[in-house]
Amino acid sequence: MHLERIQDPGDPRLDDYRNLTDVALRRVLEPAGGLYMAESAKVLSRAIGAGHAPRSVLTAEKWLDDVERIVGGVDVPVFVVPDAVAESVTGYTVHRGMLAAMHRPVLPEVSTVLRGARTALVLDGLVDHTNVGAAFRNAAGLGADAVLVTPRCADPLYRRSVRVSMGTVFQVPWTRLPAWRETDGPSAGDLLHAEGFHIAAMALTDEAVPLDEFAAQRPQRVAFVMGSEGPGLETRALAAADTTVVIPMAGGVDSLNVAAASAVALWALRA
Repeated sequence: MHLERIQDPGDPRLDDYRNLTDVALRRVLEPAGGLYMAESAKVLSRAIGAGHAPRSVLTAEKWLDDVERIVGGVDVPVFVVPDAVAESVTGYTVHRGMLAAMHRPVLPEVSTVLRGARTALVLDGLVDHTNVGAAFRNAAGLGADAVLVTPRCADPLYRRSVRVSMGTVFQVPWTRLPAWRETDGPSAGDLLHAEGFHIAAMALTDEAVPLDEFAAQRPQRVAFVMGSEGPGLETRALAAADTTVVIPMAGGVDSLNVAAASAVALWALRA
């Protein structure tokens, strides 16, 4: 690594880190620029451990020992700035030690991610980055072999998703599925069935099977599909499913938050 001390918040070397709190802007800029943000020592360590390469690191003088421990052997610029400069550039108080602009890896093919997998978690159209990150953490902690996200799902590599996942987004193999209906290639359902997966969709339908009953006779390979926070699963996703599954509820509550539901489903399927 090589240190570059910067005092001017307008310095163009800091452009990757500007306006990090503007979700709509970053959603466009980061993928287009081929980058994502890793925040905190733990997340950056896991990203590098997964083979991802940093483009630069932003930190304060007091965190240099931690930065050197993680990227000391990497040829990467480390921008050392006062706290006030970091806050002016990013739009918030940077208190987790470091930020890194990371080169975004090329996503693997669906068949590659599912090779050897028994349990896959499919996130369909989730819009909340916190829920996406929590679902990845659940997948890592509760034994899912893969995570698949549909085209409308929020970016798992957005800063908030990565942070909430505690870096487990780098631990669980994942990629994007095509739409549930495609005109110029196989659909999401086609690809999952071609790999021998039984598609189980979490949905409040009249024919839904209680989760404990489904788990007791789980198919060898299961792709468990969780829908978006508001409307749930789209019609085409339900049409592709082999089984719809429901978590039995009490107290007049009809469903759980999608991240909580993913934890319950993966716990039930763990055997």
